[in-house]
Amino acid sequence: MQNTLGTQLRMSSTYHPQTDGQSERTIQSLEDLLRTCVLDHLGTWSDVLPLVEFSYNNSYHSSIGMALYETLYGRRCRTPLCWQQDGEFVVLGPEFLQQTTEKVRVIQDQMRAT
Repeated sequence: MQNTLGTQLRMSSTYHPQTDGQSERTIQSLEDLLRTCVLDHLGTWSDVLPLVEFSYNNSYHSSIGMALYETLYGRRCRTPLCWQQDGEFVVLGPEFLQQTTEKVRVIQDQMRAT
């Protein structure tokens, strides 16, 4: 299939010398962030993973000058969660949204520390 598409499949592992260093650094940062969130009792890793993914994709990345979501879709992410700035949005809704917003804030703080 790869030959038909004109591509080559190159297998690698984390410790392989030809592995992309930037990707490996990103993976390590996300692993550390996920581990920290679980240890801080924000939930199990399967509960926290979507929030970590959301926070990472909507955080500013200096290498591209914007959030990954904004790069892909050409606009900022629209969400009922207050994940950008304090006071920028007002969360009016069920307790679930407020708890999720707080978890996202904690994750963003931990991401900055990481």
